[in-house]
Parts: sequence; structure tokens; C-alpha cells
Amino acid sequence: MENQETPYQFRTSQKIYLPFKRFCDIFCSLLAIILLSWLLIFAAIITKCTSKGPVLFKQKRIGKDERLFTVYKFRSMRIDAPQVATSELAVGEQKDLTTKWGRIMRKTSIDELPQLFNILFGQMSFVGPRPGQDKDHEMELYVARHNSNPSAYMVRPGLSGMAQIYMHRDHDPIKKAEWDSKYVRSVSAWTDIKLFVLSFFVLFGYDAGR
Repeated sequence: MENQETPYQFRTSQKIYLPFKRFCDIFCSLLAIILLSWLLIFAAIITKCTSKGPVLFKQKRIGKDERLFTVYKFRSMRIDAPQVATSELAVGEQKDLTTKWGRIMRKTSIDELPQLFNILFGQMSFVGPRPGQDKDHEMELYVARHNSNPSAYMVRPGLSGMAQIYMHRDHDPIKKAEWDSKYVRSVSAWTDIKLFVLSFFVLFGYDAGR
């Protein structure tokens, strides 16, 4: 059922902050690409040498204003892995389909580093709702986000977001859309800094949702 509320409008402070956020994304992603170029090259070489298939995994995702874009990751799974969301696979199946080097990359989030280029190109941000797959693959999440007010699609998707930090391993699409909507309502420099810092704690095992 469509949300009949008045469509959300960004506050004046948010309208001022969002262009500044984009400037920070450009500067920080470019700086990160330069500083981590050695790691990007190393990860690419190991990926190519340890398993068959391309270095990069490419997949269509839904971004700001519901526009499709191609997200980039280092390939962490075998080339015969099904093209579905990881959450749709059983834990044992995920493990069997993930390469040994892929497990290391996922545990350290090295596989996400190519998304620095998505940020640089304006398709993503460092912080924002994680981009979901298209309607054919994640229909429930798409509908929940589309009908939320505000919608996750009002902002650029991010490397890390409120749902990923506070839900941790919970993949419920309705709850995810609710957290994404909460992020859009509260987007600010303080919110982004806090979520960016918490992302590192979650990376090393801290569960913010406890």
C-alpha cells in the first residue's frame, strides 16, 4: 500500500550539508584510492592468481532516485555461484561458494574497496543505505524502501549505513527499510561521522545492535 503522507522534504541544514558531503566523498575517495593503491593492486593479483574468473564482481544495484548503476567488488566467490543476494544463501552454501582468499577479503572488507570508484564517480557515498539489487532480485526490499517516507532512494547509497551497523546480521527487508528511512531523516555531519566510526568497530566484531 502506497504511503499517503506528505513526501519528506530535506531541512535547510540538510540541503546545505548534502553538497558538502559530496565534496568530502570526492576528496576522501580520491585520497583513499591513492593511499590504498598498493592494497588494491595486491588484492587484484591474489584474486586472479588463486581462483578462476574475473578480478572484479559487477552487479546492478539501485541508487539515488531509483537509478540503476554497476557496483564493483573484488570477486570473493567462485564463478559458478548463483547471482543472488548473499543473505539468500544458507551459511554452509556461502562458505562452499566463497574462495579461501574471498573469505579473508570479506572478513576484512577488502572486497568492498573497488566501491571507492563508485563513490568517486558519484554513484555512492561513504555513508548511506546499502544499495539493494534490482526489483527482480530483491523485490521485498525495493517495495519497502519505495513506500517508505522518506525513502532510502532520496540519498546516495553508502559503503556502510545505519541498518548495517544496528541490524548487524539481521536481513529483514522491512526493518532495513525502516532504518534507511531513519537515516534519511537524520542525515547530518554528526550522523555520518558517528556511523563512519561505528563501521570500524563493527568490522572488528562490535555489535552495535546489542
